[in-house]
Amino acid sequence: MRRQTWLAVGLLLVLMAPLASADLVSRIELEDAGALGESDLGIKVGAVSPDGQDILVGGMNGFARLLSADDAGNRALDVELVTGRNSTVQDIAWHPRGNTAILVGDEGMAMRYDTYDHSITYVNGTFSVLGHDLTSVVWRPGGDFAYVASSQGKVWKFAEHTGFELLENTGESRVTGLSCHRNYNVCFMSTVDEGLAVIDEGHALGWLTQTAALTWVGVDCASSVLNECVGFASGLETKVIRINTLDARQSTVESGDPWDLPTGDFVDVSRGDDGTSLIHLAPLGLVRYTPLTGEAFSVLLPEDAAAWDPVIAGRGLPVVWENTRHSGFIITDFGNIIKFTPAVEEVEMNIMDVLVLGAVAVSVPGVILGLIYMNSPWMQRKYRELRFGKK
Repeated sequence: MRRQTWLAVGLLLVLMAPLASADLVSRIELEDAGALGESDLGIKVGAVSPDGQDILVGGMNGFARLLSADDAGNRALDVELVTGRNSTVQDIAWHPRGNTAILVGDEGMAMRYDTYDHSITYVNGTFSVLGHDLTSVVWRPGGDFAYVASSQGKVWKFAEHTGFELLENTGESRVTGLSCHRNYNVCFMSTVDEGLAVIDEGHALGWLTQTAALTWVGVDCASSVLNECVGFASGLETKVIRINTLDARQSTVESGDPWDLPTGDFVDVSRGDDGTSLIHLAPLGLVRYTPLTGEAFSVLLPEDAAAWDPVIAGRGLPVVWENTRHSGFIITDFGNIIKFTPAVEEVEMNIMDVLVLGAVAVSVPGVILGLIYMNSPWMQRKYRELRFGKK
């Protein structure tokens, strides 16, 4: 009996093994789509327009360019933009209506891009942020105010008619990310040393408890359905922020377990397809987080990127976007453009997963029940009574 029981357990482990190993795979194939230039452009950021048609990228020495989101490798579709600044562009945020975008950067750089004539001009009140290295910017979903943060931990609310107004209760640590919920005028901020913070509808900033111990690289409010956002920290740490819709400053953070990846660490986060988050890895790689299920899946493993092109894989990954699931573009800090599409192996693996899962669902319970029946005289007697009792 004991030997047969161990045989059943062993069979279960063998059948389940492909499912466990299938999680850590690259689900995309890479293709070289050229480069934005022949020299290192120092690309820092890219933001997709609300209609999904364009992507505005920025980098060192005031570099800014508008690309086609669907055909980023086609230089004939580019629009070269002139900022007139030598400062590095650190972040970009499109207005929810999509007709303008704000670019922020070092040395108090705060400028507006206008889709009407592709001009870039100074926003109102830039003198208020002179001397500050601006790292992050985000528009509230209502489009009435934007928030701008700096490497010194300062945070301002901004509107064209009022300019910049410094918020109270800010910190001193570099702000690494800003993200607002898609349906509420509630935003969250990640910092290097001081944890996560929330900005409520009245522009009051509050710090979330038990978050200061981690080095946060970004925060994303990808889901429009859930009342939550997610913070990502180095060390492969993830924490879900539960939003208190009555008092946003009473929002709570749930503890999470570190992710199990063989290589790489979190360095940034971008919005993925269908309300998901794409977490950037260093060395170059990607992981998808799905808020609705709380699950994470590898998209591009660093070792697979290195096998494809070790030079490009050794560069930073500041920009990534998807046009559909597992289909889009990556831009490195140098300016390389990488097109990615769903891997054929992933499709085949999905079919195999279904077949294996079906085999497990059918065979394992049958094997276990069969072994129990074979070793139970009582069950055999009851079966004979039910089968032949009326004859």
